[in-house]
Amino acid sequence: MSHYRPLLSQASAGLTHEVLALDERGRRSTLHIPAERPLTVYVDKRELVTLMTLGGAPEALTLGWLRNQRLVRLLEDVVSVQVDWSVDAVAVVTRQGIADVEARTAKKVVTTGCGQGSVFGGLMDEVDTITLPDAARLAQSVVYRIVETIRTQQSIYKQAGSVHGCALFTNSGELIHFVEDVGRHNAVDAIAGLMWLEGMTGADKVFYTTGRLTSEMVIKGAQMGIPFLLSRSGTTQMGHQVAQQVGMSLLARCSGRHFLLLAGTERLVFEPDLLEPLNAPVKAPRHSLVQ
Repeated sequence: MSHYRPLLSQASAGLTHEVLALDERGRRSTLHIPAERPLTVYVDKRELVTLMTLGGAPEALTLGWLRNQRLVRLLEDVVSVQVDWSVDAVAVVTRQGIADVEARTAKKVVTTGCGQGSVFGGLMDEVDTITLPDAARLAQSVVYRIVETIRTQQSIYKQAGSVHGCALFTNSGELIHFVEDVGRHNAVDAIAGLMWLEGMTGADKVFYTTGRLTSEMVIKGAQMGIPFLLSRSGTTQMGHQVAQQVGMSLLARCSGRHFLLLAGTERLVFEPDLLEPLNAPVKAPRHSLVQ
C-alpha cells in the first residue's frame, strides 16, 4: 500500500541570483548571492504567515511549517499544496479546515536567529507531551562521519554564502536529506515536510544544522521524534533546557574530531580508540630544521 501524498505543485525556484559588484579598487565582477523571496501561506483561503525563503522546496517547507506548528496533525488532512511564484503565495486546501484557527494562531513568538522565525505561543505547552526513544544510541564514529559528509557536501553556502543548512541522517551516518534556506527554521521545516511526505519516523535518525541549537530547533527536532541534534555552532540556554526536558542529545561545536556533548550524554557511545592519547608525543614537522 503506497503512502498518501497530497496533490503538490513542483515549484522549486532558482537558488542564487547574479549581481554586479565593485571591489575596493573599483573593479567590476559578478557575484552570486542567495535568492530570497516571500512565500505567503494561505490555508483554505485564510492567510496565516509569510515565510522568507530561497524557494528550493516550497511545498515541503509549507507542509513542514504546518506540521511543526501543530496546525495540521495528519498528512491525510491535506488535499493539496500549490505554489504560485507569480503571486509569491502557496494555497493549501484541507479536508475539514483547522479547528479553532483564530485562537491557535493569535499569539506568536518571534524566535532568534537568521531570518527570525516565529512559532505560535501554544507550541511550548506541548513540549511535556513529547517522548523520545530511550534505547536510541549514536556511535562517536558516526558523529565524525556526519561532520565529514557535511564538510564535503556541495552547497549554496559554498557558492554564495549567507544561508543555513540542515541535514537528516540515519543513525549509521547515511545522508537522507540536505536542505538550505535563508533561515535554519525554514530548512528544518522543509526536512520535516519531506519526512512527512515519505512516511518517515525520526527514532533512528540524526539531525544536523549549521546554526545555533535554539529552543525552536530543539522543539522541532523533538516533534519529528529525532533523539540527536548536532551543530557546528553552539546552543542557547533555553535550547539546552528543552533538550534536557525531552531527553534529546545535543552535540555542539562539531568540527573535525571535536564536539561538545551538552545533553543526553547517556545516548552517545564513546570510542576512545578513534582519538590519539592526550599524552601522545608531538610529532616533529617533516622538514624540521632542528637536528
